[in-house]
Amino acid sequence: MVDGSDRRRGAAGRGDADRTGVFRRTRNGGADEFEKLYRPRRSEQGSGAGRAGSTRRMPPVDEPPRRRPSSGGGGRGRTYDGSGSARRRREERRKRRRTVLVVLLAVLILLPTAFYLWADSRLQRVEALGFEGQLEDQPGDTYMIVGSDSRDGLSEEERRQLGTGSAAGKRTDTIMVLYVPETGKPTIVSVPRDSYVDIPGIGQQKINAAFAENLGGGPTKLVHTFEQSSGVRIDHYVEIGFSGFVGIVDAVGGVEMCPDQAIQDPKADLDIEAGCQEMDGETALGYVRTRATPRADLDRIQRQREFFSSLVSEATSPATLLNPFQSIPLVTEGTDTFVVDEDDHLIDLASMALAMRDNPSTTSVPVGSTPTVAGAGSVVLWDEALSAEMFEAMQAGQPIPESAMQD
Repeated sequence: MVDGSDRRRGAAGRGDADRTGVFRRTRNGGADEFEKLYRPRRSEQGSGAGRAGSTRRMPPVDEPPRRRPSSGGGGRGRTYDGSGSARRRREERRKRRRTVLVVLLAVLILLPTAFYLWADSRLQRVEALGFEGQLEDQPGDTYMIVGSDSRDGLSEEERRQLGTGSAAGKRTDTIMVLYVPETGKPTIVSVPRDSYVDIPGIGQQKINAAFAENLGGGPTKLVHTFEQSSGVRIDHYVEIGFSGFVGIVDAVGGVEMCPDQAIQDPKADLDIEAGCQEMDGETALGYVRTRATPRADLDRIQRQREFFSSLVSEATSPATLLNPFQSIPLVTEGTDTFVVDEDDHLIDLASMALAMRDNPSTTSVPVGSTPTVAGAGSVVLWDEALSAEMFEAMQAGQPIPESAMQD
């Protein structure tokens, strides 16, 4: 006879046999939802002899994992030989790419730097600034630009061809001050070379005498004379002679000018028609030197300002700078013939050129009268009121007032 406890144990035993592990059965004998999540799939039970509790086997540790075949190469996947050669090849390719990149960057940085240093070393330098008694720093920036009649570098044939004569030493045909205020447009101020001023160590004389070597003058004395007469400090000094001027004009392929009238001047070896025309170096030199017009030196000053602005604009245009057949000769000619102060560099010339591209105003130191003085001949006297107005604005770093502007 079987008592109730035995029936309960038998029922429990049968219930345990129906369960797989810890999974529970429903009343109708099926698996509950929890069991469905973890019971092995039928496809995974094949070799397990039908055991309800069989689970998937993990591959052995020393067996390499299977890779999905690549889409290309006829269905063949990557092969691994265990030596790491593929990884090393990838590393080598990355190293080569890095090496190429470093070399390219070095070329892009070092070549321009080397070219700049080479070009800067070609500039001729003189002691023009930093003299005893020079004015203190003032707002704004000023460049004294001197066109000298130095014949250095010209052969006898070239002197005859350019009509420069054969005088020894050097004098100045052109004196300009590029003034860059703290705000506003730059201005090119011409200084008449016959301006009658007091020259330290020489006395009352035309300002170009301060540059004449035969009188003991030079760059320093010229800058000192202008500063003493105007009260305006000069920050940079730039000088160019005849041969350098011709070379620069030819290097940029000529400059277009539009004279209002025909000009014939055998002394300057110049014979041009009125109207717009392309001027080469030889023609341009005669154009900025001639006095064969009604206002003589005053007309020449105006032509010099206009031509210099056009030359700088042409030299710094993208068409010139991006053309190595023009830009390289331009740098070579310019740096070989420019004379600058000892503390000036190529970057200062570039700053000057950029300022002159900013559509600068052009004017002259206001002229009051042109009397004849014993021992000096015909001279130019500055207008005291207007020149004072101009120089006070320059001393303060302010734009020059329109009222002080003069052709």
